[in-house]
Amino acid sequence: MSTALYRLGRWCATHARRVLVLWLVVLVGAGALAATISQPLGNGFTIPGANFEKVRQQLGEEIPEAAGGFGTVVLSSDTAFTPAQRAAVEDVFAAWGQVPNVSRVINPFEAQDQLDAGQAQLADAKKQLDAGQKGIEQGQAELTEGEGQLAAGEAVLEQLEETNPQDPSIPGLRAQLAQGRAELEKGRADLDKGIAELAAGRAAYEDGVAISRATDGTRLVSQDGRYAVAQVQFDTDAQSVPVENRAMIPDSAKAALAAAGVNADYSVEITQDTALVGAGEIIGLTVALLVLVAVLGSLVAAGLPLLVALLGVGVGLGGAIAFTAVTELNQMTPALALMLGLAVGIDYALFIVTRHRTSLLHGQDLVESISRAVGTAGSAVVFAGLTVVIALTALVLSGLPILAEMGLVAAFTVAVTVLVAVTVSPALLRLMGTRVISRRGWRAAGFATPGDPTSRTTPDDGTDEEHGGWFVRLVTLRPWLTVLAVVGVLGVLAIPVGSIQLGLPDGGREPTGTTAHTAYTTVGEQFGPGINGPIVAVTTLPEELRPTDEASLANVQAMIATRLKVIDGVRSVVPFGVSPDQATLAFQVVPTTGPADPATAETFHRVEFTASQLERRENIKLGLTGQTVANIEVSERLAAALPAYLAVVVGLSVLILLLVFRSLVVPLIATGGFLLSIAAAFGATVAVHQWGWLGAAFGVHQAGPLLSVMPIIIIGVLFGLAMDYQMFLVSGMHEARSHGQDSRTAVRTGFVHGAKVVTAAAIIMTSVFLGFAFSHLAMVRPIGFALAVGVLLDAVLVRMTLTPALMHLLGDRAWYLPRWLDRILPDLDVEGVRLAERLDSGALGSVTPAPPTPVPTTT
Repeated sequence: MSTALYRLGRWCATHARRVLVLWLVVLVGAGALAATISQPLGNGFTIPGANFEKVRQQLGEEIPEAAGGFGTVVLSSDTAFTPAQRAAVEDVFAAWGQVPNVSRVINPFEAQDQLDAGQAQLADAKKQLDAGQKGIEQGQAELTEGEGQLAAGEAVLEQLEETNPQDPSIPGLRAQLAQGRAELEKGRADLDKGIAELAAGRAAYEDGVAISRATDGTRLVSQDGRYAVAQVQFDTDAQSVPVENRAMIPDSAKAALAAAGVNADYSVEITQDTALVGAGEIIGLTVALLVLVAVLGSLVAAGLPLLVALLGVGVGLGGAIAFTAVTELNQMTPALALMLGLAVGIDYALFIVTRHRTSLLHGQDLVESISRAVGTAGSAVVFAGLTVVIALTALVLSGLPILAEMGLVAAFTVAVTVLVAVTVSPALLRLMGTRVISRRGWRAAGFATPGDPTSRTTPDDGTDEEHGGWFVRLVTLRPWLTVLAVVGVLGVLAIPVGSIQLGLPDGGREPTGTTAHTAYTTVGEQFGPGINGPIVAVTTLPEELRPTDEASLANVQAMIATRLKVIDGVRSVVPFGVSPDQATLAFQVVPTTGPADPATAETFHRVEFTASQLERRENIKLGLTGQTVANIEVSERLAAALPAYLAVVVGLSVLILLLVFRSLVVPLIATGGFLLSIAAAFGATVAVHQWGWLGAAFGVHQAGPLLSVMPIIIIGVLFGLAMDYQMFLVSGMHEARSHGQDSRTAVRTGFVHGAKVVTAAAIIMTSVFLGFAFSHLAMVRPIGFALAVGVLLDAVLVRMTLTPALMHLLGDRAWYLPRWLDRILPDLDVEGVRLAERLDSGALGSVTPAPPTPVPTTT
């Protein structure tokens, strides 16, 4: 490995301009494709084959008009809405109806009028039923009286016929009685009809009352008339609507609503920005640049790692964004790739630059120094990058498309960044020449002329590598005490992880003061938190229950709505859709709690139980969908996939480190430290983002469940990054031991050799991740925070404190490897020991000094 990279670094340094031109062409090509054929990023979490997906598809097929996504607009006024304001708002609704991808706008005033009218209609119906009942009772009394009179007449007729059959009045009396009988029968028929109509009316009334009770609590205009909730329905899910089309909704209404004295706040489905970079990310990069300048002592040298990272991320993300022409990407996918690409790109280039600078200060020839830096530090970079790529690619094993997508795109970006680091870095270093070290740095190393070994005025005593010597002596002085202290600190930080709750962010997680946050909180305060995330219930009726008219439809709707309304945690149930064949009915189930509240998941499962009861007893199939249901199902599927993924990552950790360090103990130390870092990072994230501790300091505007995909992403990413630091620190220890030092001395030598660059790399990566911890994307913030905390704890406490203490404590036992295993394991030569032997023996050819590089006049 080191030999192949040595040759690659030498070729890239020799053909520097050609290498840079080639990469610029690739960058321009990727950017052009991304700009021309890419599609908008989405925001949905979907699982093909999941229950909510099946129900959503059924709803789209059976009741298309009910299937599109919704965005919420909260309208408010200082006083109750006036007729003039309502007229202005309705004009705005008409304008919104013309916006691309908008299928309809639900007018809250009309809908509330219908709800109120329904109450009035029920009151009128009750009066009519009472009057009808009185009429029936009166008719029954009249019918009874008529039957008595008819019976008396028939008795008189019968007596006359017996006593005086020839009485001339008998025919007339018989005719009168026959007519009376006919009228009585007609009256009885009319009464029976009235009784049936009254029964039907009463049944319809009872159904209406049942539906009214089920919908009770649902309002679109507040009681004081100052707030109204309008819903904008799209022809697809809201996240798939282009940003520019969604932006037309607030833009087209601003002037008209302001003139009418109406304020409007728009939900996150309308306002959500899919831009990859915000102010937080830029600040993080700025801090990283300052750290590079401080470490490298030169703005020119500091710019190289940043340039390498930006080039790698540009190519990787450009390719990923262009790939949206083939498949949809979630908006968090490129954000994660950007976050990781920047962090590892800066670090990997820094490792190579630092090794090159050290070689130059030891009098090495320019091109030879570059080649050896790529062969040695570049080997560590390749394997460190490989661990990140493997960890990210392993997200495919979760079985969840969203995670597979995020993992593959991020892995591709990291792989490109590694390739850029080992090819572009030597090319840039060749063109920079001695300017990679400032004049002050050359003078401090004892050179009168930069880059000229013959101008050294003081001997090379290796003091440039003594950074961190005092620290490693301190942590290895009482190694048991160090181990106990580190484990204790990380254990305390990990305590909150026991109460971790997973979910997906909602509008409440948006920054306070934004229109999305205001819309979310206003809806919760004025109309109930459940309105922000209703559950959609879709029922399929058996043949015998399918309605044949409006009355039977109302009866079935009332029956299902009543069964759902009595569920604990359900605030209201609103029928809102019927298929043309009346076999499929849709209901909006509004919980009493918000979409991210853990209690909503409990309500969801109670609704699921009722659905199973309906299917078992009445053969009514009831499926659940909607964003809230999707969030719950995705979160539960991710939680179930987490243990298996953790097992795979831990297994990979042991295997890779076994190959690199040829030791059974070192991988176990590294893996145990990784698990401690993970637990502490999760614990800190729970405390800040879920409990709200120090939330204001980290931009947490509403504490709540953590992002569902966060644990599995953090495990994969932090695993790769932890192995990076393990590689760079322990490889130095391994190299020192390979050169004959005893195990405990090698621990200190290796630590001193890599402490400065690992410290700088950790600060840089933490800065970049902290920038994402303040991202404008709510889904990215907890991930950035967890990674920043995890990297800092892992680098400082685990790799630079716990690991040297344990390695020093174990001594030679840390490098134990059975002979049989030693024989079958390949020698990867990550530290470049075999490379040095080949160079010393001339097996790789003679080294031709590079032509002198002009010395800059400024630093």
